[in-house]
Amino acid sequence: MSELRFPATPAMSRRFRLQWEDAQQCHVLLYPEGMVKLNGSAAEILKCCDGQTPVDQIVSDLETKFQRTGLRPDIEGLLAHAYQHKWIE
Repeated sequence: MSELRFPATPAMSRRFRLQWEDAQQCHVLLYPEGMVKLNGSAAEILKCCDGQTPVDQIVSDLETKFQRTGLRPDIEGLLAHAYQHKWIE
């Protein structure tokens, strides 16, 4: 199995803007060429990507917010996907 790759303190790329889209009734990533619709979990993770919060803290914060443990694999999986697609840097 390959190692997941993403920054230790992820930040949203300046090419993308995360926002709520009333017409879609979901959060989206807007960029010059289009839009990516996000599910609720992906949006919550990306909201934490401020370039200052380390991944360990993001995991802790979201596990506390949603009163669940064991979220690290899902969070890291989304961060790896976001990094691969250049949503975060």
